[in-house]
Parts: sequence; C-alpha cells; structure tokens
Amino acid sequence: QVQLVESGGGSVQAGGSLRLSCVASERTDISYCVNWFRQAPGQEREGVAAIPPSGISTFFTDSVKDRYSISRDNSRNAVYLQMNSLSPEDTAMYYCAAAYVGWQYDGTCSSRLSEYSNWGQGTQVTVSS
Repeated sequence: QVQLVESGGGSVQAGGSLRLSCVASERTDISYCVNWFRQAPGQEREGVAAIPPSGISTFFTDSVKDRYSISRDNSRNAVYLQMNSLSPEDTAMYYCAAAYVGWQYDGTCSSRLSEYSNWGQGTQVTVSS
C-alpha cells in the first residue's frame, strides 16, 4: 500500500491561488497514476486532474482546464496541484489517490474511483467570494 499525505489547503478569496502537495511513501513515477479528486458537500467525488508515471498525458476535468496544473517532483515522491483563478465553485475537500497502472505507463489515467486503492486523508480548500 502506498501511503499518501496531502497538504496545502486553506481559505482564499476568489481569484487567488493555492498549491496542493501529495507526498507518497514510495516512488509513484514508475508505475502509478496519481489523481486529484475533490468532493463538495452533498456532491459526488470527482476526478479533477491526473498524471501518469511518464508525466506526459495529463488529464484535467473541463471546469479546471487552463486554471489548474499538475506536476511531479520525483526527488520528493510528490505530486503537486497548482490551482489558479479560484472561484467559490472550487470549494471542496481535495484528495490525492494513486492507482497501479504498470511500468512507465504513458496513457491517460482513469478517473474512476474504483481504480484507486491508495488514498490520502484530504485537504480542505475554501474559496470565498
């Protein structure tokens, strides 16, 4: 099991930025997709952004394209989610999750929750208008 720890959440005003960090207990850049999910109160958990082991074929849900970016720092076993131009609609608990996909997989990562067996505890993001 890969242990994941998120950090970087907080409260910001609309238009602000935050960078979330997901640090893993082991390397994920060889065989794991890492996906950032979010869940707002009363809503289903949704995949927001994902990065494959190669770091190339990243995924973003439509509502965050051009505002969010995802990256890896392999020296720290970390995946970052940079969130810009935040709006109140981005308010949610953000979770990172890892799914084993095979050695140096370079396809698009799935956003199906059932594919991910390794989850962090979440970090809260609150955006005020």
